[in-house]
Amino acid sequence: MKLFRVYQFLILLSSITASTEVPSYSKAGCEDTCGNVTIPYPFGIGAKCSINKWYVVDCNSSTPYLPALNHLEVLGVSLKNYTVTVYAPMIYDCQNQVQNRSQIISGMDLGRSPFFFSKKHNKFVVEGCATAFISDSIGSTVAGCSTSCRNDTISESNNCFGINCCETTIPHYVKSYKMNFTGLGRQGGEGACGYAFLVDKNSYVEGSFSGKYIATDNGSVPLSLLWTLTDNEFNSLSCCYEAYGFEDELDLGNVTLPYQGCYLPSQYEGNPYLFSGCYVKEECARCRDSGGYCEYLQDNGDDGLKMNCSNYHPYNFESKSSQLGVILGVSISMGLLSLATIIYALYKVIKKTKARRQRKKFFKRNGGLLLKQQEEADPSLVDKAILFTSRELEKATDYFNENRILGRGGQGTVYKGMLVDGRIVAVKKSKVVDESQLEQFINEVVILSQVNHRNVVKLLGCCLETEVPLLVSEFISNGTLYDRIHNGIDEFPISLNMRLQIATEVAGALAYLHSATSIPIYHRDIKTTNILLDDKYRAKVSDFGTSRFVSIDQTHLTTLVKGTFGYLDPEYFQSSQFTEKSDVYSFGVVLVELLTGEKPISLTRFGENRSLATHFMLAMEEGRVMSIFDAMVIREGTRDELMSVANVAMRCLFLNGKNRPTMKEVAVELEAIRMSHAPSVVQPNTGQVIYGEEFATLTYGDSTSTFLSFSNNSGQ
Repeated sequence: MKLFRVYQFLILLSSITASTEVPSYSKAGCEDTCGNVTIPYPFGIGAKCSINKWYVVDCNSSTPYLPALNHLEVLGVSLKNYTVTVYAPMIYDCQNQVQNRSQIISGMDLGRSPFFFSKKHNKFVVEGCATAFISDSIGSTVAGCSTSCRNDTISESNNCFGINCCETTIPHYVKSYKMNFTGLGRQGGEGACGYAFLVDKNSYVEGSFSGKYIATDNGSVPLSLLWTLTDNEFNSLSCCYEAYGFEDELDLGNVTLPYQGCYLPSQYEGNPYLFSGCYVKEECARCRDSGGYCEYLQDNGDDGLKMNCSNYHPYNFESKSSQLGVILGVSISMGLLSLATIIYALYKVIKKTKARRQRKKFFKRNGGLLLKQQEEADPSLVDKAILFTSRELEKATDYFNENRILGRGGQGTVYKGMLVDGRIVAVKKSKVVDESQLEQFINEVVILSQVNHRNVVKLLGCCLETEVPLLVSEFISNGTLYDRIHNGIDEFPISLNMRLQIATEVAGALAYLHSATSIPIYHRDIKTTNILLDDKYRAKVSDFGTSRFVSIDQTHLTTLVKGTFGYLDPEYFQSSQFTEKSDVYSFGVVLVELLTGEKPISLTRFGENRSLATHFMLAMEEGRVMSIFDAMVIREGTRDELMSVANVAMRCLFLNGKNRPTMKEVAVELEAIRMSHAPSVVQPNTGQVIYGEEFATLTYGDSTSTFLSFSNNSGQ
């Protein structure tokens, strides 16, 4: 298709003649004017005439409006400046005269639209007796202006130098802003008013809105918005044959945003975003008809550019042979230049086509079709997941810089990133995929898209058009529970109260997954490296790569054995039948880690004691469990509290899964223990506790030897 367009380009380039046709600005079959305002494509009057919903224009009573932007009135669209000028509300405040200040408009937010407030075509103006400043969506001040009031001076729109009026520019493009007034009426007296607004420079300087204030009767001022197109939208365009695409970057302050558009040379008029929308200007066509070459030069007059028609034969040669030599030389040079241009254009076309095909190939290979099938089967499962582009995530992670790595695991590598809107995210880059990993990755997307719990990591979206699939989730700032317990990265150890809170929150999250979701979910890989802590040390369960949905009438799930040594349910390891009680066992190991501060598999212990679960159960049997508890836990907890928690852990670790409690029961018991615990209580007694009688009836069997084959693992 692209090669066909290049072929059309060559034909049209060779047949350029004078044309008096009226330029077409809209798509075929669409109106291109509303009243006296021209509406060019990619904007359009009606949904079928624009490139997307944001560019739809409603024409009511010969007045154009943008329904996607709260029906702002459109004053004009500039294809040259890539702006749309609209009437926007002016912000004002009057001392002791506003009856209901909550109704005062204090700012504007363009949200997820493709529009930005143009720094090049707008300026910030303050009129009246006030000081005002403008701040962006995160509260940072981007511009400010202060006036000096003199009652005998009236500022004019072209004389705004600080007395009753001041103006400044905004330093970069913004999506939203808020204005604030200070010092209102300090010099202007009782009832003084202040006005602040972003305004289109040309409308203000030209004096179209003369007088002290440039607002209309309904309090609106002209404002220019920069409009942008996505990669997919730009690639779908057919720029007219003499126009060509360009790419630039928008300054957003702390980040930049790629920006593309179609450019129209000065010799032409019309709409470069339509294949048949460009025509040679009439004055330039007359120059060409006379054998000249038209070019537009900068002029100091009002027109800006002035057409110059130059002669094609500036030299007078004495002989025909020398003239022929010059003609041949120029022709060959032009031919080579044209050939080089065509080759370069073909290269760009082929490169874009190849990249687009590769993205489609990756999308299919990474489970895009599987995700669509899941969506068709049950749209509620994935309707909250956002598909990110590869370009967005490359920029967010600084092209997956090694310095951005948060951690590596069995399922892939996690990077820290920042999106264009300023959100900090975690980007999970899966390992090289095969057929088995495809279902696993899409499964994680589907599961997390329907989970909404304060103690489960929130999925924001995914990207399937890269070589390996990517998951985007909320960023959890305090790392993993494993690091906090075993790697000593904190300046202070985790208190018993915090450990009880973390255990209770994880238990509550698992109880939610098992029983409160529309379809029960088994996590299948509960461990301290998959439990994250936020800035307030709240637990967040993560990494659902091996999780599975389970029908309500199912009691177990038969699969290949998956999990992490030290946390794996012995019953599941032997039977390959995973039940909700298998998650309970893994949680029991986590609970023992919190109590003892030891790793699930340790090379410093010997024999069957290398397994923390077995080590703990033997200590409980022998009545010496207090001796293996962490020193911080013993100092802060009473014997009864610690034994209560130990009993919960012991019940979770029963070798017979039927005798284990449900996660809901565990969560209730831990919450009761946590509520009864007084953090200020210090228990200095570190002696052994004889608890043998309580375990006289418990049988453990010899299946604990299952753990012995994992002695070469460190517990992760």
